[in-house]
Amino acid sequence: MATIDLDKMDLQELRDLRKKLDKTIENYETRKRQDALAAAENAAKENGFSLSELMGEKKGGAARSANPPKFRHPENPEQTWTGKGRQPGWIKEALDGGASLEDFRI
Repeated sequence: MATIDLDKMDLQELRDLRKKLDKTIENYETRKRQDALAAAENAAKENGFSLSELMGEKKGGAARSANPPKFRHPENPEQTWTGKGRQPGWIKEALDGGASLEDFRI
């Protein structure tokens, strides 16, 4: 390994050296991380698993459960509302016309 006399370097040379060192360290860590990941994947595969199975990762993400509708349009049963979020226009119109929200409850 070459010996570097840091005391003989000027400020710009020292900064350039630091940039090169930082980049070299980053590349080294990336290579080591990739090596470790490959080794873990191989070990999982040898035992009949994928690494994602062992890590508890699920394909497609977790499905969110939909809120069931609580209110239904009296003339068009396909129009429903869960009672959460912005009120649909047909609910607003009915409430403005004097109807009660309970009139639409399923």
